[in-house]
This record gives sequence, structure tokens and C-alpha cells, in this order.
Amino acid sequence: MFPIRDHNPSGRTPFVTYLLISVNIAVFLSYGLTLQEPQLSYFFYDWGLVPRFINEGFALHGLITHMFLHGGWMHLLGNMLFLYIFGDNMEDEMGHFGFAIFYLCSGLAAAALQYAAAPMSEVPMVGASGAIAGVMGGYLLLFPKARVDVLFIFIIFFRVFAIRAWIVLGIWFALQLFNGAITPTDGGGVAYWAHAGGFAAGVILSLKTWLRLGGTDFWNRTQGRPPHPEAEYKFQKSSIPRVPRR
Repeated sequence: MFPIRDHNPSGRTPFVTYLLISVNIAVFLSYGLTLQEPQLSYFFYDWGLVPRFINEGFALHGLITHMFLHGGWMHLLGNMLFLYIFGDNMEDEMGHFGFAIFYLCSGLAAAALQYAAAPMSEVPMVGASGAIAGVMGGYLLLFPKARVDVLFIFIIFFRVFAIRAWIVLGIWFALQLFNGAITPTDGGGVAYWAHAGGFAAGVILSLKTWLRLGGTDFWNRTQGRPPHPEAEYKFQKSSIPRVPRR
């Protein structure tokens, strides 16, 4: 199951969201189509976030550059899909510059928690997941009852369900905490604590915007839904001609 879109149209063109998506794709193409192992690993050591390097006071540029690197096509496409779904509404409420700062700060907070979980790890961390988790956390605070279309795939059967954002994002956050608690922090794999840290930071960093909108009064006015008419999508069945039996 994974989200494919929300019912929350933005009121302005999300230039920063589009720019972030474009930069992430361009950066990935610059090395993903040319580098093979072991050169790719060396590249991630040079430009990813290596906690032990940070602990020893060098390669600090990795705190920023790791947010624009991805380990493969699925990693990239999954992250960009989530940013596309949730980023435009956060940018709409925060403004272009404010959203850019919010995004980077969420990524830094995610990196900080991952570093704290394994400060001597020599495994490079790459990906925009921590920063995008911050976007998701802010979205949960501002639009808890916005509808999110989630695609469920059951082997050969699939169906789209519209589910409230607080359920979709709440379950996602709970899974990061659970998986982080049972997964060794000094090995490779998914940086669950970076996801959790980015999400929590996103909620905290969005409090100023939430309070500017009215805080609990904003929730009461909108009932947790978007403050404008929600988008409606209709699914139409394709007309497949029937072939009569003889």
C-alpha cells in the first residue's frame, strides 16, 4: 500500500517543491547512470552522511548533500512521489522561502537523530527521506483530516481507498518507530530513526504556521480538513467489449 495523491489542491504553484524534485532527479542521473560498484560506494562515502566522519569533525558537507542522493530508482521515485503529494500544500501555507528553510531544517533534524542513534557508524546515509518525513509531519499537523488516496495491492487485485491523513501518516510514523526499535542501527538498510526524527521535527517546525493560522481555532473552523474545497476524482470503468462464446 502507498499513497498516490491527496484531495487537497494548493492555491499557488509550488515552485520550490518542483525545484527540489528536479534537483533530486538531476543529481541521481548524474551518477546513477554512470557509476558502478565500487565507484558508487566511494561516491556515497564522499557525499553521503557518514556518522563517524561527523563525529571526527570532517566531511560536514554530508549533512546537506546526503539529502539529494538516492540509492536506486525505487528509492528516488518513492521519495519524489511523497514530496509531490504533500509538499505543495506545505509550501502553499509557508511560502516559497519558508518552505525551503523548513525542508532543509527537517533534513538536518533527521540526520541528527540518525547520528545520535549510531555516532560511530561508517555506513553512509543517503536520501531525501528525512526531509520529506518532515513535510509529512507538518502536513499531519495542518491537515489531519485531508483525504489521501492510497493504493492497496493484494497480489493481482488492487483498489484505491480515500483515507484520512492522520491515519495514513500516523501509521507510517508508528512503523518507523517500531522498525527503528527492532533494527540494528550500525548496519545498512533503511534509516528509520532519520524518518522518525524528520517527522517529529516537521511537526515542531510547523507549529509557528499552525499558530499563525489560528491553532485549535483553525482546526475548529476547518474540522481538520483543507480550508478550501477538496478535489474530487472519479474512476471510470473501461468499456471492454465482450466476445460471445460459440
